[in-house]
Amino acid sequence: MRRSLPHGTAREDAVDYGDRVKIALMDSGIGLLSAAAAVRGLRPDADLVLSSDPDGVPWGPRTPGDLTERALTVARAAAAYAPDALIVACNTASVHALPALRAELEPAIPVIGTVPAIKPAAAGGGPVAIWATPGTTGSAYQRGLIRRFADGVEVTEVPCPGLAEAVQQADAAAIDRAVAAAAALTPRDVRAVVLGCTHYELVAEHIRAAVGRSVELFGSAGAVASQALRRIGAEPAPDAAPTGGLTVLFSGRVSALSAQAASYAEAGLLQSVTAGR
Repeated sequence: MRRSLPHGTAREDAVDYGDRVKIALMDSGIGLLSAAAAVRGLRPDADLVLSSDPDGVPWGPRTPGDLTERALTVARAAAAYAPDALIVACNTASVHALPALRAELEPAIPVIGTVPAIKPAAAGGGPVAIWATPGTTGSAYQRGLIRRFADGVEVTEVPCPGLAEAVQQADAAAIDRAVAAAAALTPRDVRAVVLGCTHYELVAEHIRAAVGRSVELFGSAGAVASQALRRIGAEPAPDAAPTGGLTVLFSGRVSALSAQAASYAEAGLLQSVTAGR
């Protein structure tokens, strides 16, 4: 598959993979690893472009306008490689920047946002807890999702200050402290916990151990990976040969996965081909 490049993103060295499936993912940092690993699981033969913004991470404290500009810059860097679809693997960017990203890139490149998995978590009844960044917790956006998908279900919103940053730095001690603090705010009788930030999915087992093994965790990575394939009309082929390429972009610069990213198991699923191919 190959789509024409959006206006302003053409580059002479863009790689042409012919009819291969190519999926781009973007985030401020390494939160995109979970969705990338999910795409790799569904299509081991798909080429991946991972575009993040280490020069500007974290995006959460930024104003919506500033965040949108940085998201557009990261998306343009990915779009220069002519992907078949772009996954916005960041809850915060999906809230603030998705309309601008779609206005610029679609219809040439379908843009798939990330929504907290409140609907499937609430489908089994409550109580449910939603772990999210302090900026998202209590926001009109999240409250709207709760009203829409969890009406009548007991929901507790749990702010997780410092957790995304700790995951980004792969700081084990800071992760333990942040997870413990969030677990202390989580009612003991919850049936499900929604991981409302893509970074949190990278430490799902830490969270599971803190809230109890019987609690079901709901992330978004699998859903957005499946949606990306549906949007481009590609079927899952988990048994395909693991020939997918990997291109890593740091604030537009071709790079390799960082040491912090490489410390997570999801990164090991991505490197079947040399970065920057």
